Amino acid sequence: MSYQALYRVWRPRQLRDVAGQEHITRTLKNALAQQKLSHAYLFTGPRGTGKTSAAKIVAKAVNCREAPASEPCNECDICLGIQDGSIVDVMEIDAASNNGVDEIRDIRDKVRFAPSTASYKVYIIDEVHMLTTGAFNALLKTLEEPPPHVLFILATTEPHKIPLTIISRCQRFDFKRITAHAMLDRMREIVGEMELQVEEDALSLIARASEGGMRDALSLLDQAVSFAEEKVTTEDILAVIGSASRDHLYDIVEAVRDGSVGTGLEKIDILMEEGKDPNRLLEDLLFFFRDALMIKAAPQLEESQDRVRADDRFQTITEQLEQVWIFAMIERLNHFQQEMKWASHPQVFLEMFIVQASQQPAGLPASEPAQAPASSTVEALEQKITALERSLKRMQQEGVPAAGGASAQTSEAPARQRKRSKPAAASAGKGGDSRHVAAMLNEAEKAELQQLQSSWGGVLEQVKQQSVPASAWLNDCQPKAASADKFVLVFKNELHRGMVEEKFRDMVESTVGQQLGNMKTLLTLVEEDWEAVKQAFVDRQRKGGVENASEEAVGEAPPAEEEPGNPLVDEAVRMVGEDLIEVKD
Repeated sequence: MSYQALYRVWRPRQLRDVAGQEHITRTLKNALAQQKLSHAYLFTGPRGTGKTSAAKIVAKAVNCREAPASEPCNECDICLGIQDGSIVDVMEIDAASNNGVDEIRDIRDKVRFAPSTASYKVYIIDEVHMLTTGAFNALLKTLEEPPPHVLFILATTEPHKIPLTIISRCQRFDFKRITAHAMLDRMREIVGEMELQVEEDALSLIARASEGGMRDALSLLDQAVSFAEEKVTTEDILAVIGSASRDHLYDIVEAVRDGSVGTGLEKIDILMEEGKDPNRLLEDLLFFFRDALMIKAAPQLEESQDRVRADDRFQTITEQLEQVWIFAMIERLNHFQQEMKWASHPQVFLEMFIVQASQQPAGLPASEPAQAPASSTVEALEQKITALERSLKRMQQEGVPAAGGASAQTSEAPARQRKRSKPAAASAGKGGDSRHVAAMLNEAEKAELQQLQSSWGGVLEQVKQQSVPASAWLNDCQPKAASADKFVLVFKNELHRGMVEEKFRDMVESTVGQQLGNMKTLLTLVEEDWEAVKQAFVDRQRKGGVENASEEAVGEAPPAEEEPGNPLVDEAVRMVGEDLIEVKD
């Protein structure tokens, strides 16, 4: 077979040809020129980034007839012999298939002999992480103190699997993923040398699909050249890698942006019938929103400018999207990408993304008129305005209540109740505002409380859909009183009360307003303060002759009548409190 794959034909033969690894090639060039080579190197990094190629170049450079030099000449008999594998002094070993102790012992025994043709014996061990523990132990001593004519170069994609005792005996070089610009420059050079006709957009697509691996990029280019008839186009690359065309991709994005679920699903069906891979399509959408975000956040970057110049429709669509919406789409895509990894029918998750994403309308830029807010939001705002107008009118008619009014009335309660009410007044601003609650109880109605309690389950469910943390903080509270424009939530824990008061007040008020049909202001207390305020309120009402009605307004049933003048019952109440006493005839 005379034909060779592109990645073999264009394998780097000098360090300057290794694309995207300048931080490594510069160090190696200086070490070769100054004859400051280490006895062992460890090359790590993703596949197709030049690890083995760099190792062979170093092997040629140290043995070149022109040495010491920063680059091999690739013309002398030594360089040509190492290139075609005819010189046995340079051995390339695959540790995946030669990973036992015996193979490493054989190397250890042979390193003592001088090289036959070249100046140095070079052992290149590829995928060295595949060696067994015994093989690593057999290599240790030789790797630490090899003969002066031996050089070890270890290459791996998984350095975390190599024992630290091996790593510490090597100079480590980490090869990074090759950038798209570096791959494009290298592919342009190859295409120009081979006089191939390839569209610039097609090269960009290859660079993106290869995920930072030069070998993968050249293999894909080789496949596309065989697939295309004359000129390699973007459509040829899309057909080879199984991705959707840009127009189809843009149609899907526009359908999602406009909230057109039917159009988006139709486009998905068309692409699936053409044999496109759902995982690849989801990845293409992810890259689209990534590019859109780059252009929005950093338009000055060269990559962003190239992307905009290359595609007018992409620029038009991107200008109509807001960053917040793009963030939301990326999060949804990432979620469904994780779900699709283990799915038997990944197309279902792709369709779920289209449905969910279409229900989140995209924001428009500032130059275009904003969309009208949802009707539920308008209704909630109208209800809140109505409640505020009602409160203002009442204050104009009755006047602003004195700050000390509630405490003055409380002072008329019996000594036992007055003692219990002191913590409530002192805790205003910590456990809640007791004064406002005390004033609100004068307007409390049993019907309002019953309506709120019956709707409380729906309130919690709706809050959970908006924010799971908010739902968690509301778990230990209960509505205890309600009026036409206010309601009281009583918490067992001060921390929970404080979090709801500071961070989730607007959400709770809005949700309650939607459930009940009118906006109410939220008041919060902890249980201890609520019990004191409630008891003071009940005592005041009893003095005014409104006994049962006052207790029903704060969600309490009328108390069982105690036998009057029974000293035993009075003493029991005094010792353990009313809550633990049950009186039977």
